[in-house]
Amino acid sequence: MPVLDATFVWLFGSGSLLGIPILVWWTAAAVLAGWHVVRQRRFGAHVLAVGNNERAAQVAGIRVGRVKMAVFIASGMTAALAGILYDGRLGGARYTLGEADLMTVLAAVIVGGTALTGGKASIAGALVGSLLMSMINNGLILAGLSVSQQMIVRGAIILIAVSLSLRARKSQ
Repeated sequence: MPVLDATFVWLFGSGSLLGIPILVWWTAAAVLAGWHVVRQRRFGAHVLAVGNNERAAQVAGIRVGRVKMAVFIASGMTAALAGILYDGRLGGARYTLGEADLMTVLAAVIVGGTALTGGKASIAGALVGSLLMSMINNGLILAGLSVSQQMIVRGAIILIAVSLSLRARKSQ
């Protein structure tokens, strides 16, 4: 269904502020908020602790169930924001929009240095990984690869990144 409200489309997609696209502003706000939570708030330390070793976090007095619930709520809220931004950028959306982006996002976060085994995360790394995966995706499209071939390449990137991450973790 198309979005007919020009203000919505400007605010969440096609607008620009001070000559900078509005989506760059949204990205900057998300990166700053993520950095603040992960590095400056106790909650971020609790999330990393629960991700690293749930039992140890519980013994340390962290309410593991509450932390997990808060992370799921935050995940849902960021997914909703992503849907709104998609809607604003494209002027309309369907429920299937973005479902192919899951592998790209996963690869971006892993390439950015977040450990799938938990306990390690980098907001700046995730941003760099996202930019790198965007460039790779553009290259795959320009190379004329089909969607399934692109997903195979993204899957290979994930496998390589995870194996390098596990190798680095074992050497520590």
